[in-house]
Amino acid sequence: MRVTVIQMNQGSDKAANIAEARRLIEAALEADRPHLLSLPETWTNLGGGRAAREAAAEALPEPGGTGGPAYEFLREVARGAGVHVHGGSIIERGEGILHNTSLVFDPAGREIARYRKIHLFDITGPDGTGYRESALYGGGDALVTFEAGGLRFGCAICYDIRFPEQYLALRRLGAEAILVPSNFTLMTGKDHWEVLLRARAIETQCWILAAASWGAYEERGATRQVYGHSLIADPWGHVVARCSDGVGWATARIDPALTARVRRDMPVLEHRRLA
Repeated sequence: MRVTVIQMNQGSDKAANIAEARRLIEAALEADRPHLLSLPETWTNLGGGRAAREAAAEALPEPGGTGGPAYEFLREVARGAGVHVHGGSIIERGEGILHNTSLVFDPAGREIARYRKIHLFDITGPDGTGYRESALYGGGDALVTFEAGGLRFGCAICYDIRFPEQYLALRRLGAEAILVPSNFTLMTGKDHWEVLLRARAIETQCWILAAASWGAYEERGATRQVYGHSLIADPWGHVVARCSDGVGWATARIDPALTARVRRDMPVLEHRRLA
């Protein structure tokens, strides 16, 4: 199964972000013909403050219903290309609150998974910049997996990567690969991004698919930077595909035989004693 992670430099213009996603997806489909595509975290909006995020938010429909522009774009891509589409995450408008929400569509354009980010990014970065995701979003409380191409995928988003218990729980639910769409800050990304992703791959013996945003964006009059370096890691922790700086994509083939061999030769799940 071929999988592709898309790397974007989105801003606060939702229509422009959708157009850029379309361009990159079409190029990746033509070049690599993946069976599953994954976009970054909040790919329809990055920056612009609360008003821009609220303007980009979409109320999500009941199964089979009609959604907003980003929702219908993801559905259209899945159905038109006959592939699974993991829509990174978009901003979901709930009742009195927003959520950072992943959506997954099957090749018929049916929504098959919906995951709300559990761990919210409330930190002060090494450069003193504060981030308070909980001031805008509500956290989710449910683990989510889905099936695609005969494989079980687990869902996570960005800051979730720092909580290995979530990844272990996804492995116990049968996950063979875990998707981690992200907007990792430059300051934390340069030191922690790859090592955390590889650690989660090694611990869970899962493939890790991490589509990330890259570059500069404006937030309340200040310029901020996100790290990018989208990557795919195998269950042994090797990085088998990655993006450099700039927009683009990376593609790799998930090999179930490798997953089975790693888990057979080092059965860490069977050996666990404390959790």
